[in-house]
Amino acid sequence: MPQPKRKAKSVPSLNPIDFVIITREKLAEVLDDAVSRGRMTRDDATQLASELISRGRRTGEEVVADVEQLLGRSKEQIDKARRATGIGSSFPIGGYDDLTAAQAREKLDNLTPAELRKVRDYERRNANRKTVLAAIESKLA
Repeated sequence: MPQPKRKAKSVPSLNPIDFVIITREKLAEVLDDAVSRGRMTRDDATQLASELISRGRRTGEEVVADVEQLLGRSKEQIDKARRATGIGSSFPIGGYDDLTAAQAREKLDNLTPAELRKVRDYERRNANRKTVLAAIESKLA
């Protein structure tokens, strides 16, 4: 008996009309309103919120993976493009928390003074690596 054909994975259209972005806060407001009007129970609202957030995360991860694959670029290039367009993290260095001190210092070369200050402030609050902070200060001097 022949095997059924698998449907080829299609890359989602990146048409803004096809996507909806909603914060947890806004989702909670809508569900709280439905509960207060007696349209659903609190348990149902909690379960619905959890399911929507879970599905949204999976969809977001799939879209990002598809875009990265289509563009054939590294994560760093994708992060840079996101920052340039105002999408995603505004932190100047993608994957910063996973970098060694030496790797972090290498990434400082192309940053603006404002970006260097943002990295310096973050570094002070987190890893507080003296060699990274010294490199930032020397570039700001």
